[in-house]
Amino acid sequence: MIIQNSDELTPKGNTRGRETVLKIIEGALEQVNSYDLIMEQVKLNDDLRIGPLRYDLKKINDIFLIGGGKQVTFAACALEDILQDKIREGVVVEKKGGGRKTKKIRVVEGGHPIPDEGSAIGGEEILRIARKAEKDDLVIVCVTGGCTSLTMLPPEGITLEDARKVCNSLLNSGAPLEDMNTVRKHLSQVGGGKLSMAAYQAEVVSLIAIDEVASLPWGPTVPDTTSFSDAKHVLVRYDLWDIIPSSARDYFEKADIDQETPKSTDFERMGVRAHHVIFAENRMLCRAAERTATELGLRPVTISTSVEGEAKDVGIILASIAKEIETNKQPFNSPCVLVAGGETTVTIRGEHGEGGRNQELALAAALKIAGSKKITIASIGTDGTDGPTDLAGAIVDGYSLERARRAGIDAVECLRMHDSSSAFRRLHDAIRTGDTGTNLMDLMIVYVS
Repeated sequence: MIIQNSDELTPKGNTRGRETVLKIIEGALEQVNSYDLIMEQVKLNDDLRIGPLRYDLKKINDIFLIGGGKQVTFAACALEDILQDKIREGVVVEKKGGGRKTKKIRVVEGGHPIPDEGSAIGGEEILRIARKAEKDDLVIVCVTGGCTSLTMLPPEGITLEDARKVCNSLLNSGAPLEDMNTVRKHLSQVGGGKLSMAAYQAEVVSLIAIDEVASLPWGPTVPDTTSFSDAKHVLVRYDLWDIIPSSARDYFEKADIDQETPKSTDFERMGVRAHHVIFAENRMLCRAAERTATELGLRPVTISTSVEGEAKDVGIILASIAKEIETNKQPFNSPCVLVAGGETTVTIRGEHGEGGRNQELALAAALKIAGSKKITIASIGTDGTDGPTDLAGAIVDGYSLERARRAGIDAVECLRMHDSSSAFRRLHDAIRTGDTGTNLMDLMIVYVS
């Protein structure tokens, strides 16, 4: 079982609703395990097949395996089992405290969502191997969500501590992931296509799990479409320019063309041979949730695979749709399951408690569906962590607010102070998964019985 505390979550409130929602989440996560998906995409027979690509191993000298991101070790383990002693050397960067034990590939633990010393060490090690690869070598790169932070090696002139301050300011600003990464990849020697440039002599194949709303290849091996000017505009837009360290401001102001992230024209000029295979994305997760719901005899509808916005606002919207179904049988008739994927944000200003975007979404939804006997809502981070917590997310129903009141929990105040974790820990409504084997943004399930 991926969800570790189902027995704690189900015997309260809307028991049937909770059991149903948790079964859908469990079934969806089981179907998008990175290990299994890599095993489907990569085959070794007379030749090596990676997605649509074919390689004659007689023409390949050495194979190197590098990468980074949350739960990336599951992908690395699959490649180890497929390629075995054909891998000359490799290193991947996993989120601290998470992941799976590898056999040969070295694992460096880094910080997420704020990079740390492990991130810098991991980024340096990945670059070292990329630069070692030669003309007849193959470099396989595993990229999952969180790679930008976990492999961040700041450029000369920016200390790790200053880079951390920039990342922390972005995290609290409410900026969407795309905007945060515009800045972060310009603060790293690895991100924004620089990894492919480092391995320009070899052939580079990236296996990518999409964790951004746009279903396009992304990460340290893909040519960048943003500039230092774009990064500065992000910092200005979210009122961060004047509060980030002066070293970062100077760097963005004075960066020249040689420091810019590589574009597709740079790849062409350098003769970079880089290929990108998407092995997982949020749409796959939502389809898996639909299949599980159908197996349970329910009618599922995916309403979006690109949810963005403030977590509490998204929670209210999902709850409002559920209430409309419950009360007026529109836009769908009950019983039904609504599936949504994406990644929300939380804007934090001043003093705050402990929480994550999925827990904040669930808490806001609980306030809206209070008193309902038919609605159950859950939201989780698919990698098993929600924000800086060790919780994956939370589940709520129409009884949650009354239970909170009886327990002396002020749900409105918890939401205002971004302190959702304290509420859900006390209610025993926080979902715990540990390692899930995947990282495909967030999954939101709404069940109206």
